[in-house]
Formats: sequence, structure tokens, C-alpha cells
Amino acid sequence: MFSLLLDYSGGCRVLYLSLKSLHLLSMVVLFGTGLGSAWYKWMADRSGNLTHIARTNRQVVLADWLFTTPTIVLQPLTGIGMALLLNIPFSTPWVISSLLFYALAGACWLPVVWLQIRMRQLSEHAVSTQTELTAQYWRYARWWFWLGVPAFVAMLVIVVLMVFKFT
Repeated sequence: MFSLLLDYSGGCRVLYLSLKSLHLLSMVVLFGTGLGSAWYKWMADRSGNLTHIARTNRQVVLADWLFTTPTIVLQPLTGIGMALLLNIPFSTPWVISSLLFYALAGACWLPVVWLQIRMRQLSEHAVSTQTELTAQYWRYARWWFWLGVPAFVAMLVIVVLMVFKFT
């Protein structure tokens, strides 16, 4: 199957290598942004410094729109493009598994985005009114954290599946 790549004309090879480069780069950005945002938000929340928490929440929401959202679109497009170029059937077990884990990560990410936006609003309100963060904020923070766990694990599994291509 992969030897077919060597038989492609130069244009197909360049297209495949371009897709692969975009796929790997977007995976690194997706994974790195998610892990970095989680780390900085978690640490800001633990600091108890309301201004720092609000500022970090703003940046986490911004990072999701600038980095995570485009990579979420690029990942399946480039992956499907490579599979088509290599004639890899979508019924291949590692492809099916990767897509299912990707759907799991996405199912966790969508509510996380909503939670981040709400936590940003709640923390900005607390700063502007000089009040403490509400119990609702901390409930959202717990949900945000625990939704991130399966999403993170799913992304790790996808990387392993992509590298080893288990059949």
C-alpha cells in the first residue's frame, strides 16, 4: 500500500507530503495548544488571583479560536486526503478507531468551549464588581477539567494509532 506512493508522479508525491506536513503540524498545534491552555488555566485558577484568572481565561478562549479551531478542521481533511491518495480503505481498523477517538475528543471539546466562554464571562464580571468567583465558576472549572481528561487521552491514542497503524 505505501509502496504505491513511490510510484506516484511528482505532483501526487508533493501533494501527499504537503498533506502529511499539514497533518503533523496541525496535530502538534492542536495537542500543544490544548495542553498548554489547560496547564495555564489550571495554574491561574489555583493561584486565586482574580485578575490573573480573568486574563488567562480570555487568552484560553482566544487560543481556542486562533489555534484549536483551524487545526480541528485541518486534521480530518488532511487525514482523509492522505488516505485517499494512498488508497487506504476507510474500513481499516486503525482509521475507524482514529475517527471514533477524534469524535470522542470533539464531543468533549464542544462543551469545553462553552464552559471556557462562561468562565471568562464570570471571571471578568468578578473583576469588574470586585467580588469573588462564584460557586458556579468552580463547578464549570471542574467540568472543564474532567472533560479535558478523555479528550487528552483520545488524542494520545490517535497519535499512537497514526504512528503504528494497527490493523
